Amino acid sequence: MLHSLYELWTAAAGNTPLEWVAVVTGFACVWLVARESLWNFPVAIISCALYIFVYFGKQLYADCGLQGFFILISLYGWYEWQYGGARNTTLVVTRTRPGEWLLVGVGIALFTALFGYYLRYNTDAALPYWDSFTTAGSLAAQYLLVRKRLENWLLWIMVDIIYVPILWYKQLYPTCGLYAVYLVLAVYGYVEWRRAERAAVQAAVGI
Repeated sequence: MLHSLYELWTAAAGNTPLEWVAVVTGFACVWLVARESLWNFPVAIISCALYIFVYFGKQLYADCGLQGFFILISLYGWYEWQYGGARNTTLVVTRTRPGEWLLVGVGIALFTALFGYYLRYNTDAALPYWDSFTTAGSLAAQYLLVRKRLENWLLWIMVDIIYVPILWYKQLYPTCGLYAVYLVLAVYGYVEWRRAERAAVQAAVGI
């Protein structure tokens, strides 16, 4: 047991300092999101920029490209959270609409099938379909997060459960640990945002 723990620590210590910085900023980002802090967006941009290099080095190309998208949508979300509410006010937590669920479901299925096929037959990507599915799920979750939809956390929970074994398999041990923490934070975020959503509904009806 101790020998196994030693081997794990040695492997994790061998991971690049770049990954460790990405891990720390990634944790800070999700914590800030759960607290509905606008500071999550600049921190997310830093973390995603670092992970572009980390994932590229591990042949996780879909996740590598995902980080670039996260940077762009973080810039949009930064503005949206501040001015996306009624009459350019701060955006409040709301529920996902049926049309958005349809868009999310179809989008995840199509992206997984098409991009997974491309990666499998045109690159040396590891786990092309799983990589594509987690990427698609992350895109959908981030879209709902930017719109401050409560259920974005449910998608993150699903994605994180899958990411943990994938990252372990690719020997990205610090990042694997980070996604295990993300899973806990996603549950925490759902609880906190559900409380905020209820408060917003009560305020809207004048309770």
